[in-house]
Amino acid sequence: MTRLFLFLSAAFCAIQALGQYPNVKISESISGFQPCEPSISINRYNPLQMVAGSVLNQVFTSSDGGQTWDVKTLTSKFGVYGDPCIVHGKKNTFYYFHLSDPSGKGWSDDRLLDRIVCQRSKDNGINWSKGSSIGEAHPKDQDKEWAAFDDISERLFVTWTNFDKYKSIQPGDSTYILFSSSNGKAKKWSKPIRISDRAGDCLDSDNTTEGAVPCPGPNGEIYVAWALGDDIWFDRSLDKGKTWLQNDIKAATIHGGWDQKIEGIGRANGMPVTGCDLSSGPHRGSVYILWSDQRTGESDTDIWITKSTDGGKTWAKDKRVNDDPAGKQQFFPWMAIDQTNGNIYVVFYDRRDHDDTKTDVWLATSSDGGKTFTNERISESPFVPNPFVFFGDYNNISAHGGFVRPIWTRSEGQKLTVYTAIINK
Repeated sequence: MTRLFLFLSAAFCAIQALGQYPNVKISESISGFQPCEPSISINRYNPLQMVAGSVLNQVFTSSDGGQTWDVKTLTSKFGVYGDPCIVHGKKNTFYYFHLSDPSGKGWSDDRLLDRIVCQRSKDNGINWSKGSSIGEAHPKDQDKEWAAFDDISERLFVTWTNFDKYKSIQPGDSTYILFSSSNGKAKKWSKPIRISDRAGDCLDSDNTTEGAVPCPGPNGEIYVAWALGDDIWFDRSLDKGKTWLQNDIKAATIHGGWDQKIEGIGRANGMPVTGCDLSSGPHRGSVYILWSDQRTGESDTDIWITKSTDGGKTWAKDKRVNDDPAGKQQFFPWMAIDQTNGNIYVVFYDRRDHDDTKTDVWLATSSDGGKTFTNERISESPFVPNPFVFFGDYNNISAHGGFVRPIWTRSEGQKLTVYTAIINK
């Protein structure tokens, strides 16, 4: 199998050396829903196997490294209502985390978002369990979840935002970050623990506590960061999520807040993404936080990263990831770390080559622990977003053993589509 991977990787690299990375359309709108907020994960035991998902209830599977995809509709006894997060576990096991819609009536039923849902597949995304319930707390709303799998403990953990009432303007209603975990069967979940010290409002904007993305450390640690106002807050657990820091650590400033204005986009999410180097390389144990902000003005959004080498106690000075001259827009970043070598890959939208809303997709790569980044365009052509179509809150990327698969939303006329690029380093 290893020889096969090396052969395919060499073949892909030979193709890419001839020019642009091949782009593959994974999906377009079906059943009246516009696909967006895509998530993707590579099987670490067989990188040709990949699973992805998108709003509202789509699941995509590939067995040839992302060159072709099967598209299906995900169903659950708790309903499926977006915010997909795809996580690979052991062997051929994948997990699909999403929001709930138990009645199937969407926003017309107040039980919408009453819990987080996890569905498990043991056959690379072909078949899925009916789903397990996480943090049911009706009439409170559970939103913006993300999850990770820890190889050491073979446990899943998920963090999300609890809204006392979504979009409430009542001063007594607030938001905070919750944590729960499960073993690899993903059937029973621990009672949610509140891990954020500070509460936010419920308006789903800058002063709402959101964007919690967890990741494992090399010795079973759990790291997570999120945004509130102009601050990025960090927390950690050293005992599999049982206890957390008494006081959250301020890791960075997200200047101007995470709810950013980008021409042509209804809302651009600059929330933080957390990752940790688990490789055997020189930067093993380094924790990274990635985000975008507008510290130099609304017409010059940039991508930033900070790093901690002491488990999050202290954080380095912010590093600018995009390497273009000032004055252009870079937004919607996401980060993946290839745990076979510690390389960092960052995907983001970029308008450096345009004077209007034409938008490309770029990839930044670091092989020195985030000290330097090389930037390259990976989309074959620009697109123009439609400001009247919901574009989602994030893109995603997965990397393992030199297989790098970004996934993003693209506008094609009045429709949204989901794409990946065949990148092998």
